[in-house]
Amino acid sequence: DKTSYNLPFFLQTQTFVSAKLLYDFLTAHLKKLMSDEKCSAEKVTEMEDVITQMDNYTQQELADLFVKYNVKSPSTGNDLTPPTSFNLMFQTSIGPGGNMPGYLRPETAQGMFLNFKRLLEFNQGKLPFGAAQIGNSFRNEISPRSGLIRVREFTMAEIEHFVDPNEKVHPKFSNVADLEITLFSSKAQTSGQSAQIMRLGDAVEQGVINNSVLGYFIGRIYLYLIKVGLSKDKVRFRQHMDNEMAHYACDCWDAESKTSYGWIETVGCADRSCYDLSCHSRATKVPLVAEKPLKEPISFYLNVVQFEPNKGAIGMAYKKDAKLALEYLAVCDECYISDQEKLLSEKGEFSFETEGKTFTLTKDMVSVRRFQKSLHVQEIVPNVIEPSFGIGRIMYSIFEHSFHIRQGDEQRTYFSFPATVAPYKCSILPLSHNQEFVPFVHQLSEAMTRNGVSHKVDDSSGSIGRRYARSDEIGVAFGITVDFDTVNKTPHTATLRDRDSMRQIRAEVAELPEIVRDLANGTLMWAEVERKYPIFEGQETSRKE
Repeated sequence: DKTSYNLPFFLQTQTFVSAKLLYDFLTAHLKKLMSDEKCSAEKVTEMEDVITQMDNYTQQELADLFVKYNVKSPSTGNDLTPPTSFNLMFQTSIGPGGNMPGYLRPETAQGMFLNFKRLLEFNQGKLPFGAAQIGNSFRNEISPRSGLIRVREFTMAEIEHFVDPNEKVHPKFSNVADLEITLFSSKAQTSGQSAQIMRLGDAVEQGVINNSVLGYFIGRIYLYLIKVGLSKDKVRFRQHMDNEMAHYACDCWDAESKTSYGWIETVGCADRSCYDLSCHSRATKVPLVAEKPLKEPISFYLNVVQFEPNKGAIGMAYKKDAKLALEYLAVCDECYISDQEKLLSEKGEFSFETEGKTFTLTKDMVSVRRFQKSLHVQEIVPNVIEPSFGIGRIMYSIFEHSFHIRQGDEQRTYFSFPATVAPYKCSILPLSHNQEFVPFVHQLSEAMTRNGVSHKVDDSSGSIGRRYARSDEIGVAFGITVDFDTVNKTPHTATLRDRDSMRQIRAEVAELPEIVRDLANGTLMWAEVERKYPIFEGQETSRKE
């Protein structure tokens, strides 16, 4: 149910995303104007402002800009039709006759909302609590491109953190409050300012970030992205502007990664307020609420809000369908009622749809009643904080940020994947095909398997240096080399090589699997290993003594 804009060309079937076309056109046009001495500074400033606001324009505003700046088809030079909306959800036909429309899910989140009552029961009826899900989602992407960046089918991992709307304070926020993160607020975007590095605690205190629960998850997202291999200087959090904000969100930040394609969204973190649970409650007529026990009965105002329908007036207007309207009004929540009350005040009416029927109610058909009520249990429609991870985009960012070329040798490339995410944690490399190395290779491989360490044995032909380079090219974090000192000396030792620094230490064969396991788990750092074990300078023997 999320919409974007497409731009059909006259006499062509090809379509383009209008904001992107306008951006490219104005950028190129601006450079051309700036090179012209006759171009006024005011005109340049005007076009720079348009580019800054590109993601904030409505459909009609985009159409007006096409006319103002005389935007033409880049391929034919023809005039363009006005932008039109299209549905980003994939529609399909289901059933034996194909007459029933269906939609592929655009996100994984809705399954967790539908299971809210079960999840609440699992958490003993208490707020806050969270649920997580990973799975495939689908979007009607108008222009798939850029590898994993813009696709129609992708893997998402989402967390839904349900919280009391009156208690949006996270008890563990202090754990991330001192993180200094690059934030690009909506205010900075609209005023043409650049992103700035802020302490997370200050951002929440100053109201840049709406609340500490949202701030906590932004901090945890940042730590996660850095841990899996993104560069600190290539990660920022950009706040959605008002016109860009999803219909369900009251605040939203995107974790963006800088790549060769520019800044791309990798994780979204939204405060979805009570939107989803409220919609499901109205559709199913089942209240999706949490109960908060009260020590003493209390009377409170404004929290008890309900529609007061004029049954006679609704019955006269909608006859037999009036029952549907009354049932719908009976299960509406406070958030929705307040929104419709505003419409009644401003426009004198509001509309809704239920069971395939559309109803329009005026002031004489319905009013809003607010009253005091003594309660032992307070019913709460939880708000939801949702971090949503695009796995493909995160993976692509890891590949770009981790790709390096060895200094002084442009032919030697490697991926600096953190050991925690490297597909192989370790390579086991016998120095040569000498049969004396085989028992030690088997011993190390079996011990690695017992310790749950993914590894590969590379006993192929080629020098040890070439095999190191092959391991580095696929991002293997560490390498164990069995050499003649392993065979000739007791206790038996082997070398352990760090991929990024190419430095090596020497340790007993029996210890190495556990060292690699701890390095891969992140409980041990390479610097600690170097302090504990001797640096390897070269083997001392070259054959069996």
